[in-house]
Amino acid sequence: MSKKEALETSAEEKIEEKRTLTVFGPETEFDGILEFSDDLIITGKFNGRIKSTGNLEVAKDAICTVEKMTAKSIVISGSVTGNIEASDRVEICSGGSVIGDIVTSRIRIENNVEFEGQVTMLDKIPEDNLFVTASNEYKQAMVLRTDVIE
Repeated sequence: MSKKEALETSAEEKIEEKRTLTVFGPETEFDGILEFSDDLIITGKFNGRIKSTGNLEVAKDAICTVEKMTAKSIVISGSVTGNIEASDRVEICSGGSVIGDIVTSRIRIENNVEFEGQVTMLDKIPEDNLFVTASNEYKQAMVLRTDVIE
């Protein structure tokens, strides 16, 4: 790795470290348009539209009804009805439910998932091969996980 690459990697890691995590608790119900740039975990109910450049997680008991949900990465363990777009990746975890179309550059769908819709893959070539990475290693590398909150 060249010195320039090392500096760029270090700068990217510092940016990631400064990210703020917000949690909509299980008693939270939100209706409207939500825009954010950091990381968000929804554990309650959301109805509306989400537009983000950060990471989004829909926790196990969360219910989201959206016109469109846009973020860098989206991890779904709960229920989402509506269209999803993620520039980096979408993961639907076991027990999760998605009714809507998905647009992303990488997707991972675990067993025991309800999915009804179409998937459109973006042309972006991912840095990591999602299917070569061991499942536990991949999950450890994820920014957000619902089992941390539960």
